Amino acid sequence: MEKVELKEKIANLPTRPGVYLMKDKWGEIIYVGKAVSLRNRVRSYFQSSQNHSPKVRALVDHIADLDYIVTESELEALILECNLIKQYRPKYNINLKDDKNYPYLKITVQEDYPRLLIVRSFKKDGAKYYGPYADVGAVKHTINTLKRIFPLRSCKKILKEGEQVKDRPCLNFHLKQCLAPCQGDVNKETYRQMIEEICLFLEGKQDDLIKKLTKEMEQAAEELRFERAAELRNQIEALKKIMEKQRVISTALEDQDVVAFAQGDDDTCVQVFFIRGGKLIGKKHFILNGTGGQDQGEILSSFIKQFYTDVEFIPREILLQQEFDEVRIIEEWLSSRRGAKVYLRVPKRGEKHKLVEMVQENALLVLNELRQQQLKEETKLKQALQELKDYLQLPVLPKRIECYDISNIQGAEPVGSMVVFCGGEPYKEGYRRFKIKTIQGPNDFAMMAEVIRRRFQRARQEKEIQLGDDVKQKLKFAILPDLIIVDGGKGQLSAAREVMKELGFAKIPTFGLAKEEELLFKEGSPEPIVLPRDSQALYLLQRIRDEAHRFAITFHRQLRAKRMISSELDQIEGIGEKRRQALLRRFGSLAQIKQATIEELAAVEGMNKKIAERVYSYFH
Repeated sequence: MEKVELKEKIANLPTRPGVYLMKDKWGEIIYVGKAVSLRNRVRSYFQSSQNHSPKVRALVDHIADLDYIVTESELEALILECNLIKQYRPKYNINLKDDKNYPYLKITVQEDYPRLLIVRSFKKDGAKYYGPYADVGAVKHTINTLKRIFPLRSCKKILKEGEQVKDRPCLNFHLKQCLAPCQGDVNKETYRQMIEEICLFLEGKQDDLIKKLTKEMEQAAEELRFERAAELRNQIEALKKIMEKQRVISTALEDQDVVAFAQGDDDTCVQVFFIRGGKLIGKKHFILNGTGGQDQGEILSSFIKQFYTDVEFIPREILLQQEFDEVRIIEEWLSSRRGAKVYLRVPKRGEKHKLVEMVQENALLVLNELRQQQLKEETKLKQALQELKDYLQLPVLPKRIECYDISNIQGAEPVGSMVVFCGGEPYKEGYRRFKIKTIQGPNDFAMMAEVIRRRFQRARQEKEIQLGDDVKQKLKFAILPDLIIVDGGKGQLSAAREVMKELGFAKIPTFGLAKEEELLFKEGSPEPIVLPRDSQALYLLQRIRDEAHRFAITFHRQLRAKRMISSELDQIEGIGEKRRQALLRRFGSLAQIKQATIEELAAVEGMNKKIAERVYSYFH
């Protein structure tokens, strides 16, 4: 879009609340924002740049087009903004790193007899989620503790009240670690009462839980049910031991989150302490990259909007380090999510102020530790690249390294991978996957030749493209590597080099890295190069090779699993391509489809109860 057209578009923006989406010349969304008045807010970006931060000036330089969505209120705009940032992860927004690597505790309350699981992602499937937790070990310890106190089932059986599984009860039942709902020995109401007690524990309400259990114990004793009273007494004692280890940091005994941050030259560390009933039950930090020098209020506002988009529990009070412009509207949004009033407060004195200072101090300590670690890693990477240049006699320092790998099982579902490391670090935007198209049967050499051919043919095509504002597709292969590593020995290397010579890229240094012996092969050299076992160069090459292998085999497994799922679901009458894709989108895997109830299957887009019953019957 021409600048004149863009100015006209901005001049014609409505003055209503809404969300605006800035786009670059490639058509990609690079920034999402909300506004009370769309026209006034967007105009402000294109006025005098003297008061703008460097990041805003860089954003404006890259804006080629924009879209907008009008909403009824500022609150609706804020909710939409949060969802769009999560969906698109725009380059110039402050983005939290994806929490998929952090575990959640999941209670499957949508089942008649729920289970407690560790999962890696949050889904809107009717279950209750707690987390995410930064410490995986602590999560496993929590589950083990809960299973010792509460006799939860851990099997994967789909159980319905009134239905009895014909199998014998498992060992956990005989060890009194499961109530055996599979045998019909416990009703749904009794089992779910135990689940409610576990939820109280995970929400940090151990005091309420102990009061509840104590009351039940006294009632059981009065009714002469001494065995049940003894079980409850043991549960109470175990919970008290856990509570003794928890640190009381607030005499108010409130539920609070405390949010504070430390800002560095390039990054910001935000630390969150989770206080439940006055006790610190957990903490977590986030690193916001590229936020050095940015407005602190904007950092805090962006963090809160993204962090509280998905969390299961929002406390009544959130203590903050400082004020920011959107406090009122974010309070309104959080209150609507919680279903009760939420207060964002910046304490100036007293116990709460000391809490915020403690969290800020922790954020600073984390930031300093990460700086030291980063400096060590940078030193190691510089050493590794210099060692590679010296050992392999490269003409330049290998700032961009590409590695290629092939994955298949006896020629089935063959794929190739290309991973890119820049400055010794993974550059995931440069990763590429290749479905092998021209080779039948197990022939790794020919498959490697096909991948290399496709990569460098694209490079030649893209070099001929004249860049301009009308280009709508990013160039993915035009940047050439300083070094190529081929996973394999002389055969793979020879296949790659033959193609590179044919296409005019013979000057790029290329080596084959053989597994196990970790030998490097160079074309025309009879003897392999053996890097010192303790060298940073070898560590880096192993890391790059392993990443290429991981990337290739992950793609191969995806294709194989998709083929297996498709072939199995295709056996069910009434399941075609659209319904199969809808089921996979909803449940994610064949195992989850097998575990789904008829009601859950019927709720999927395009399904109905009759087809859902067929799917359920097929797997059961």
